[in-house]
Amino acid sequence: MPDRPIAPQSREEDTALDRALRPTLLAEFPGQERLKENLGILIQAARQRSEALDHVLFYGPPGLGKTSLAHIVANEMKVNVRVTAGPAIERAGDLAAILTNLKAGDVLFIDEIHRLGRAIEEVMYPAMEDFALDIVIGKGPSARNIRLKLPHFTVVGATTRLALVSSPLRARFGAVYRLDYYEQHVLEQIIARGSKLLDVQIDPSGLAEIARRGRGTPRVALRLLRRVRDYAQVRGDGAIDGPLAADALSLLDVDPLGLDDLDRRVLKAIIEKFGGGPVGLETIAASISEESDTIMDVVEPYLLQLGFLDRTPRGRVATRRAYEHLGSAYPEKPDQPALL
Repeated sequence: MPDRPIAPQSREEDTALDRALRPTLLAEFPGQERLKENLGILIQAARQRSEALDHVLFYGPPGLGKTSLAHIVANEMKVNVRVTAGPAIERAGDLAAILTNLKAGDVLFIDEIHRLGRAIEEVMYPAMEDFALDIVIGKGPSARNIRLKLPHFTVVGATTRLALVSSPLRARFGAVYRLDYYEQHVLEQIIARGSKLLDVQIDPSGLAEIARRGRGTPRVALRLLRRVRDYAQVRGDGAIDGPLAADALSLLDVDPLGLDDLDRRVLKAIIEKFGGGPVGLETIAASISEESDTIMDVVEPYLLQLGFLDRTPRGRVATRRAYEHLGSAYPEKPDQPALL
């Protein structure tokens, strides 16, 4: 699921910049060192054996590079990549058409793979495990099953909700990797590269300010860079330094930790409307008129990373850190009576 935009922007500009910034080789991919090491071994071993790569599943919050890694896998294996998404495959025939057009070693990238329908998954199982496609011809007593052989190919799946990927499907992936949020110094490298492509002058303090508010996510950091560039062009001399970046991001309601208006509304709802929790996700979503999926996929992961939110069996609870960040008084629990 794509994360929400920080501000109105040009879709064409976003697409062009994303393509330009997308690394083509594993060595060019910033951060995620443990993942890159393991994936590199997997790719090198498959190339040495002249075999198709084992099926790979990437999971983690939006904007961390799952799509980029899928293209890198294809480039490193020197094969073609076919891109689709779970919601786009509505019928088994749609998947059959995609599979029968693959060549040996090709990569089939399925974004949002957790949204595949049950009937589609049933077709995926033999395709991934036996490289075969089962087709039923006819109806009733005259119906017969035909099994078509498929070339050995690689499925690369991406999901933000690993728990929603069914166990049988997940078990057919030979490698499952999690992408974590990026450290600030890595985000600074990504922003510096983006500023060169945008032909924007930015000093180290400007890099640090944008990276600090980038939520550990390259996609978000690059969006902020574009908005700061606009601010520098209109209210400055076009160059970006720390104070100018801070002013621009404050105008966008992005605070020093990268929280925006929606993040703060979620925290304030829990604290002010529900006494700090516990409160259910659907209740939070209804109270601020937002989709529960948006809160779960986009807002919660970063709040959990910051330690501002706890998930409990009874619902979400705001932590002391969240109260302090919002400048609210943390309710002290009354002393418990001593047990005799």
